[in-house]
Amino acid sequence: MVDYQRMRDHMVEVYIRRRGIRDEHVLKAMRTVPRERFVAEGMAEFAYEDAPLPIEEGQTISQPYIVAAMIEAAEVRPGDRILEVGAGSGYAAAVIGQIAAHVYAIERHGALARSAKRRMADLGYGNVEVLAGDGTRGLPEQAPFDAILVAAGGPVVPEALKEQLAIGGRLVIPVGEEFSQTLCKVIRRTETSYEETNLGAVMFVPLIGEQGWSEDGRRTASNHKPGASRKQSLPEMIAEAAEDLPGFDDPAFGRLFNRFVDRRVVLLGEASHGTLEFYQARAAITRHLIANHGYRIIAVEADWPDAAKVDRYVRHRSASDRKESPFQRFPTWMWRNTEVRALTEWMREHNAGLDAMEDRAGFYGLDIYNMSDSIGAVLDYLDRVDPQAAAVARERYGCLTPWQKNPATYGRATLSRGYAECEQAVIDQCQELFRRRLDYADNDGDAFLDATQNARLIASAERYYRIMYYGGAESWNLRDKHMFETLQHLLDAKGPDAKAIVWAHNSHIGDARFTDMGATRDEFNIGQLCREAFGDETALIGFGTHSGTVAAANDWDGDMEVMRVNPSRADSYERMCHDAGKRRFLLDLLPGRHEPLRRRLSEPRLERFIGVVYRPDTELWSHYSQAILPEQFDAYVWFDETQAVTPLGPEHHRGMPETYPFGE
Repeated sequence: MVDYQRMRDHMVEVYIRRRGIRDEHVLKAMRTVPRERFVAEGMAEFAYEDAPLPIEEGQTISQPYIVAAMIEAAEVRPGDRILEVGAGSGYAAAVIGQIAAHVYAIERHGALARSAKRRMADLGYGNVEVLAGDGTRGLPEQAPFDAILVAAGGPVVPEALKEQLAIGGRLVIPVGEEFSQTLCKVIRRTETSYEETNLGAVMFVPLIGEQGWSEDGRRTASNHKPGASRKQSLPEMIAEAAEDLPGFDDPAFGRLFNRFVDRRVVLLGEASHGTLEFYQARAAITRHLIANHGYRIIAVEADWPDAAKVDRYVRHRSASDRKESPFQRFPTWMWRNTEVRALTEWMREHNAGLDAMEDRAGFYGLDIYNMSDSIGAVLDYLDRVDPQAAAVARERYGCLTPWQKNPATYGRATLSRGYAECEQAVIDQCQELFRRRLDYADNDGDAFLDATQNARLIASAERYYRIMYYGGAESWNLRDKHMFETLQHLLDAKGPDAKAIVWAHNSHIGDARFTDMGATRDEFNIGQLCREAFGDETALIGFGTHSGTVAAANDWDGDMEVMRVNPSRADSYERMCHDAGKRRFLLDLLPGRHEPLRRRLSEPRLERFIGVVYRPDTELWSHYSQAILPEQFDAYVWFDETQAVTPLGPEHHRGMPETYPFGE
């Protein structure tokens, strides 16, 4: 049986309290009202997700956080008389009724009003009265009200509602154009004076009525103000600030990013792991920074041992004794694709003209997954430089041997068996390599760096797979902490003047503190850690798209498919960029560049995150998250319509040298 009370408690703690709602009246009320009774049939399982859900008559029930935020903003208190406009299924009115003395809720759709009225009776909420009618006119016969809450967006604040406020009364209402609304709070100070405050961006259905919008989407006559100046919309502001992107092969493309060349670390994101234009743009930026601005570290969201094979190729180092081709683990297309191949060929050619190994640009993996190859790389290295130490290492890694090919199985085993000795063994081996640092490094500095990083990866991976079955933020944080520490080790190894370019998903490189990751799930990421460590020497550059195709799977370890990407949601940052009407552009989000735009973009909106798995049928719940774009990124690169990246197939290997890292 579903434990809805537990789900309610989790919703309040994670989605409401952690996001800043502090009013105990609101928190208690949200823990009490059964939201599953107010959603459409078949949607009960999603009732406690922080998302709007469909109800009858083509309407929606607002996401829980918005309901809580509006009630807190309206300062609803015991003893208050409240008017709610746009009752819908009655959920918000029911929550308000847990606090206030009496609630009048008006709903335009008669069928919705009748069903909401029945719910109130069934639940015993006798202090909530639901009526059918035009909410823009208010309820003058019951006025004045201590607070009025409007759950639909109007072009302006209806005068009738303002006039029905008590002195000191609060009105909370979304105001603005259809896809660009702000939550407005109005306080009546005297009979004739009102104070207005902007509470941030929201997205509601239109407020239909005499003092709202007409059925055909036009303002009603009573709201028209002749000669009133039209406020610039957010898409118009984006279009004005956007810098058009030239072709990827045009040197001007790379030069657009010269504003970041003084940064020690430039992090380049992607909104999916399978979009051609994201790879092409990052490759063009990378080539420019390597060729013209001294960047020598390319650190990617890939496994260290796999990337090390590519690094040997691009820096003309001797080939590894391990013959396995890199990037054979799911998702193969993420790094085994035509764009990565083209970049590595360019890097190899560029490096061929540089005599000193330290001047050559290297290709390094930051991620944590490939435990098997890392163990093999450490043992191969020790076999060459210290066979006695290799024998000790084999004994220490023995407890991990059954799990090397599928280390996630190790995580399951630790739930029922004692594997503490594995953790200590892999830590001991890592420390042993560090103790012999000077002896080994004299032999071959690059080989020693490779071995020590593989040892670190094994230690991190052992813990990662052990904790992943407990859930929570710890496994995510361990992975991103490992990626950040790997980047730090690379910078330390390459010297004080070393500069790095990072390729990773937006969810890793955008500052987590300004997304739901940090706000509600206690997660951090490499972008946040870089900002905290390097300050203004870090640049975080995000990428986005509206629609097109993407290379992805339906589930983890599934086959790659070319999938159609849904057009972006109306309440998302992506839709604002699409509505700007420009095909591809760079948006500079640095403080001081476009401050009015930054302020508008700082109103939280949804942002889309597609990884290696894409589920378009449940996209809102699977792939969208709340974010504050100009705090998350320093710049945003936009491609309105994109296409899937092309994975390498047998036809791409014809004529390639045997040393090529992607050869079979």
